[in-house]
Amino acid sequence: MNSLRDLVSQLKWSIMNIPSIRIGDIVDILIVAYLIYKIIIWIKDTRAWALFKGVVVIFSAAVIAYVFQLNTVWWILSNTISVGIIAVFVVFQPEFRRALEQLGRGRFFSNFMIFDEQREREESISTGTIEAIIKAVEHLADSKIGALIVIERNVKLGEYERTGIKIDALVTAQLLINIFQPNTPLHDGAVIIKNNRVSAATCYLPLTDSLEISKELGTRHRAALGISEVSDAITIVVSEETGIISVTDSGSLIRNIKGEFIRTMLKDHSSKKMDRKKLVLWKGRHKNE
Repeated sequence: MNSLRDLVSQLKWSIMNIPSIRIGDIVDILIVAYLIYKIIIWIKDTRAWALFKGVVVIFSAAVIAYVFQLNTVWWILSNTISVGIIAVFVVFQPEFRRALEQLGRGRFFSNFMIFDEQREREESISTGTIEAIIKAVEHLADSKIGALIVIERNVKLGEYERTGIKIDALVTAQLLINIFQPNTPLHDGAVIIKNNRVSAATCYLPLTDSLEISKELGTRHRAALGISEVSDAITIVVSEETGIISVTDSGSLIRNIKGEFIRTMLKDHSSKKMDRKKLVLWKGRHKNE
């Protein structure tokens, strides 16, 4: 009887001491859960996923060793974990950099974090530039001349421009066709277009690490996907073997397209950029005021 009373009193004490849950606690839990979910989704799309599963195995083994007091195993695993955290950041530095770049390209920063007047003066891609690109690409495709054209948007591509030769010329179909002619000094590499001008040619781009890309696609397509993974640039590729035109955007590759598709895609991006109002924090006013 006494034991039953003790049990009832313990239950009452436990119920009375349940901590109250505030709205802030619920919001806190939801934010942490969302962040964990986004991190797992990001890891699944990178080569770090295999490492993540290995880390889970090591932590599970460490817990078992601690519970069953396997002192030698626990000592080895605890020291391995402390050193392994540093190794993770060293080995997977490109993946962490890519994640931070994707975070910085988020809409919040695009809408609010504008700190220089040069950004304010940037132009959307003009109709004349779009038509010149389409005319050049269609001619290169008909002639089966390989080409790689990168159109800069919000994320700056200065580090890739510096790998090539500075041009700074008005975008014309004749100029683009001439650049990609075989056996000419500028044909190898990528052309970067920004502010309706051909900024640089023979530029080197990062190659994608994706294992899903078709084996029949060569270095141009891998470079086009690579630059779309680390920036918001739109890249147009012409295959030298087949003359097929492809486009990459936001890590996606679309093959076998026509000039009308490029026209619609570039105009859509241009209109979105024109319609969106940018707030300049340090001036305390909108960009268009």
